[in-house]
Amino acid sequence: MNTTQSGWSTLPSEPERAQHNRKVLIGLVAGGVLFALVAAVCVGIVARDLSKDVIGTPKAVQNASKLTPSSQLPPANPLLAAPAGVTDNGAVRIGDPAAKVVVRVVADLQCPACQMFEKANAKVLEDAVTSGSAVVEYNVISFLDRASSSQYSSRAGNASYCVAEADPSKYQAWFAAMFEQQPAEGGDGLPDDRLIEIARDAGYADPTVAQCITDRKYDPYLRAKTKELLAGGIKSTPSVFVDGQQVTDAQHIFGQDGLAPLVTAAK
Repeated sequence: MNTTQSGWSTLPSEPERAQHNRKVLIGLVAGGVLFALVAAVCVGIVARDLSKDVIGTPKAVQNASKLTPSSQLPPANPLLAAPAGVTDNGAVRIGDPAAKVVVRVVADLQCPACQMFEKANAKVLEDAVTSGSAVVEYNVISFLDRASSSQYSSRAGNASYCVAEADPSKYQAWFAAMFEQQPAEGGDGLPDDRLIEIARDAGYADPTVAQCITDRKYDPYLRAKTKELLAGGIKSTPSVFVDGQQVTDAQHIFGQDGLAPLVTAAK
């Protein structure tokens, strides 16, 4: 609108209005394209890339052997150890089993986009569990060992099972702390001593948790479930589901408290 010397606002002329509309349209299109690109970068890690370095694949085993003597590598049989209290697909289930809504999160603890999701929606999921409105299933997988020099992805994934088995009620606090201290890709990753310290700070002081972390007790189980989930159609991390329906809108995944309206609607 135009403003006259008397202070009144007047409607713009037709040419001015057309020019203004063109500018708005161009801005909206440019903004939409940018948002889509950011969302694609954040969400998309395609299955072809996910499967490259899954623990147990020839490439991953070859890389692992450079870091750890073969006699110390985890056993190849995934049936040797399974953590207590997980679902059939290997998810850590947190909350009241009678809750009407089920939220499922598939994530790798080395994944930067997963860190973004956790920062945006951690409180939503914690509140949903506390209120009893939803149960949350955390499927931690491991495909990003190639992103560190110390197999951080699989060591962190193993730690997830160690703490969940010890006390599920503290799991969400531990999960948030792990993403708060997520190491940069391409570095050494956090050492086992630091993983033990994070667990202890989250309330896991039992020495058996520390032993589980250093022994990589659930590494074979993690390996098997990672392969299973990738073969079952998981194509990106984070992959988020509400009552079985995958959430594909980037605003819901990465926007602050973005999952809240979906959880509320599902109730």
